[in-house]
Amino acid sequence: MLDVLYRDNSLIAINKPHDLLVHRSSIAADVQVFALQLLRDQIGQPVYPAHRLDRKTAGVLLFALNKDTEVAMQKQFAANEVKKTYLTVLRGHSLPNGEIDYALKKDNGMLQDAFTRYTTLAQAELPVAFGKHPTSRYSLVEACPQTGRMHQLRKHFAHIFHPIIGDRTHGCNKQNKLFTEQWQMNTMLLHARSLEFNHPVTGEDVYIQAPLMPEFERVMKLMGWQI
Repeated sequence: MLDVLYRDNSLIAINKPHDLLVHRSSIAADVQVFALQLLRDQIGQPVYPAHRLDRKTAGVLLFALNKDTEVAMQKQFAANEVKKTYLTVLRGHSLPNGEIDYALKKDNGMLQDAFTRYTTLAQAELPVAFGKHPTSRYSLVEACPQTGRMHQLRKHFAHIFHPIIGDRTHGCNKQNKLFTEQWQMNTMLLHARSLEFNHPVTGEDVYIQAPLMPEFERVMKLMGWQI
């Protein structure tokens, strides 16, 4: 059963687990279980994705319960009118706060503007040797993407040399290997913590927050962090 965070007559939001696809995709033809179908079967009515999350990303995933609301919400996301907040664990000690203004390439090679703001919430230094260093350093970061590009946070944090732990495509393979061998953890530590937006039907302000998944919580305890 999917964890339903919010529901009214027009919208429903779930806390999507890590490693669950939103819907069928040609890039994962072997996958048979999807959030869209699971939620549809769980509530007994059609649902329509209002936005997307990466397969490896957990957290708030919003669906519309009718086509008109789907179109209205997708317009809000496209216009960057929805405030999206993420939590993530990065390699190294990041700056207290920062802005990443770095254009990203689409599959066809075209550049798109991409902008992310972030704040470092906590840092840790563990007595585990990594490479030439006697310890391993990590940061817990709150990230607010101002644009909605594919893999934006993953690419942006890799760009500033603080890749997301568990990111196999854009991250640090040596760190990912360390987490697998040292702590038996291979989850990508990126969590869509909250969405804030104006309800397309009622006009009310909506705030939806998702609790962390168990693997992310386990790393929080390992680091000695609380939020």
